[in-house]
Amino acid sequence: MGGRRRETGAYNVAVIFIVVLAVAASYLIGSIPAAAWVARTRGVDIRTVGSGNSGATNVLRSLGKGPALAVAVFDILKGALAVWLGRALGLDPMWAALCGVAAVVGHNFSPFLRFRGGKGVASSFGTIAAIDPVVGAGAFVLGLGCMWLTRFVSAGSILGAVNAAVVAIALGRPLWLMAVMVVLAALLIWQHRDNVDRLRAGTERRLGDKS
Repeated sequence: MGGRRRETGAYNVAVIFIVVLAVAASYLIGSIPAAAWVARTRGVDIRTVGSGNSGATNVLRSLGKGPALAVAVFDILKGALAVWLGRALGLDPMWAALCGVAAVVGHNFSPFLRFRGGKGVASSFGTIAAIDPVVGAGAFVLGLGCMWLTRFVSAGSILGAVNAAVVAIALGRPLWLMAVMVVLAALLIWQHRDNVDRLRAGTERRLGDKS
């Protein structure tokens, strides 16, 4: 009996160690500031132009479509890769999802940018799509549709994130998955709080507007 308890305790410690290691690695993956580094190759400090955010939308306004697309794809992959890393290490789906959340946090608060960063839209989408492709597809379609109709990236991003949480709840997904979607939506809305104020005031810039 004692041997089994020791084995179980050792197993739990090993799992905790792997979870902590995976979450830390995911945070570092998410913190890679693709927008800042791409902009730097063009002689631009992304933090000093446009909105100052290290994200694809600011790159689009500052540098154009090509660099913005590259940054968007990279940022999406950061979230997805973090989830896949958790799975590759044999973690339960809940812990793998936590890795994705850590990547989004890393993107938003990157140590490479003095704990500044982007707003987590692309990384959140990559995380959501990797955790639950059905929920991710719903968020993508609704968010993109809103952006296309209004040309407000912020409004489409917020609507897509909220939709992910609503769809997860409506489909009766596990409680932990619902919680992850709600946390990601809440974090994204918080990061867009200035945009929400500008939307209310009618001063928010539309997609295509230059910095």
